[in-house]
Amino acid sequence: MSKAVQLLIRHRSPIILAAGVAVLVVIGVLSGFKHLQVSLTEMLIRMTIVIGLYVFIGNSGILSFGHIGFVCIGAYAAGWMTADPDWKQLMLTGLPSFLQDEQYPFMVAQVGAMLLPAIVALALGAAIMRLRGIAASIATFAFLMIVQSFYSNWDSVTAGASSLARLPTIVDPWIGLAFAVGAIAVAYLFQVSRWGLMLRASRDDDVAAKASAVRIVRERLIAFVLSAAIVGAGGGLYAEFLGSMTVNEFYLEMTFITLAMLVVGGIGSLTGAVVGTVVVTFVIEFLRTLEHGVSLSATTLQLPSGSQEIGLGVVMALILILRPTGLSRGRELLEWRGGAAALRENHDRSARAAEIPARSGSGVQFKGQEKYERADLEDSPR
Repeated sequence: MSKAVQLLIRHRSPIILAAGVAVLVVIGVLSGFKHLQVSLTEMLIRMTIVIGLYVFIGNSGILSFGHIGFVCIGAYAAGWMTADPDWKQLMLTGLPSFLQDEQYPFMVAQVGAMLLPAIVALALGAAIMRLRGIAASIATFAFLMIVQSFYSNWDSVTAGASSLARLPTIVDPWIGLAFAVGAIAVAYLFQVSRWGLMLRASRDDDVAAKASAVRIVRERLIAFVLSAAIVGAGGGLYAEFLGSMTVNEFYLEMTFITLAMLVVGGIGSLTGAVVGTVVVTFVIEFLRTLEHGVSLSATTLQLPSGSQEIGLGVVMALILILRPTGLSRGRELLEWRGGAAALRENHDRSARAAEIPARSGSGVQFKGQEKYERADLEDSPR
């Protein structure tokens, strides 16, 4: 068996995920239903954002409520670069001339949508990545509130509470698929990399990780910046999917929906991020259809407005009660069938790929995610 085939078999989980998402897109496009294609495009954009959330939350164990702030930053960065120059000169008088007078191509705008959130995340993360647990989560939520207030009141640059309009609407299911597959690839490469393995080691036991020479703040910061870039790309896609937008679209509702997708699928795995996005999108679209009304012979079944949020809350509650680790149980696809044996095999492979040397005398060694218990501490007389 060639090395290329062995490599594909070893890393088949993200390939299967990407292929499954591609099949959904092909079915949706071939169906010819415009509404279905719009829903698919929005699902793929949200999938990119949820995968970005997973890169940080799933690997670090820190729940972040502030990543939608990076989505907002990315969306407005793309909007500044692609909006009609005549409109920007009239409404966004505070923009610098290289943004106000020019209209850049889509991919250039996407680079800006990833770069600006990453820079902000680097500055912000240098401070809050030193926090732990609920303190870090509250700090990220404070960041979301700051972004929302800042962008709502900076009239000369963001148009304030008004819409940022006249954006090209070029994002379709194929573009959404390309970015979703790219996000899957980046997230998987990170989680099997040395940095991802060390970060998950610190998530499982930060005391032992420190004793094993893992620089926890640095590993968290790397994941924080990378995840900000990914969700920023999702924000850029949103900008050129909607055509016009306001700051309020990137606040609590999107935060709740994207976190629900991650929780329902399973915070601890990339598979969970993808599966959760698909399942929650189906629930949202189903309830939205019922809100608009469905005719059943002589009667019309119609749910009251706001049923989407209620239904989503019920689904989350049921998942947390019946399966606290999510639909994927925190495992990747290749671990579903093989059970514990496949899980041990995957961990052993990860350990060989990125071995983390332990300090001598620490008594605990980390290799990938596993903690090999070797009680070899000896009291040496001094």
